[in-house]
Amino acid sequence: MKITQLMAKKAEDNNGNPGITIACLGDSVTQGCFELYMKNEKESETVFEQEFAYHAYLKKILAMLYPSVPVNIINAGISGSNAVQGYKRLERDVLRYNPDLVIVCFGLNDSGKGEDGIKEYTVSLENIFNDVRNSGAEVIFMTPNMMNTSVSPHIICDCIKDVAQNVQSIQNDGILDKYMEAAKKVCLRMNVTVCDCYEKWKTLYKNGVNVTELLSNKINHPTRDMNWLFAVSLVETIMNN
Repeated sequence: MKITQLMAKKAEDNNGNPGITIACLGDSVTQGCFELYMKNEKESETVFEQEFAYHAYLKKILAMLYPSVPVNIINAGISGSNAVQGYKRLERDVLRYNPDLVIVCFGLNDSGKGEDGIKEYTVSLENIFNDVRNSGAEVIFMTPNMMNTSVSPHIICDCIKDVAQNVQSIQNDGILDKYMEAAKKVCLRMNVTVCDCYEKWKTLYKNGVNVTELLSNKINHPTRDMNWLFAVSLVETIMNN
């Protein structure tokens, strides 16, 4: 049964139906990571604020639409994680909670392996989708944000500049594009619903928006406000699925 049907049933009869559980499996963006700063000359650290992650906003929107329906959010995002690692921890971090819907978002870290990593990436997505469906849950693949297209003047530290330059090449050379194209082909073949946020970021970029400045760390973490785009897009996808 679709998540909207479950929520409607719960709203109609709260006592007679269970609460709703949505699990979000992904990387640092899912976990709720934002700015990057240096702890010392060699070590960097990330600002973690889960209350501004996209799934926190999703929960707020659903609470507005279905005020009597409790929605439990499982944050299964881990900074630095990729699809291969996501599949390995799928049971531990997601399926044991018996979610009604699993939102899967990978690609940013995977793309660091270049074109040679696309096969491994798509196979891992296939495995995730199959196991989620076999558990009885609904699944949505959400494409991620764009990464930086230039090195922001706001980045001062040389070591962070080096990371930004490397990530810029992955984005501008079309590597992340190829990962998203491959992932969407898997979804089409497996009839998995896609919430295509990456395409929305590309549209912003094509219309002259400086997407690098929409990233809190100026590399790959969207700002707190841009996480609303994910949440609104997910609600649109859920409602139209």
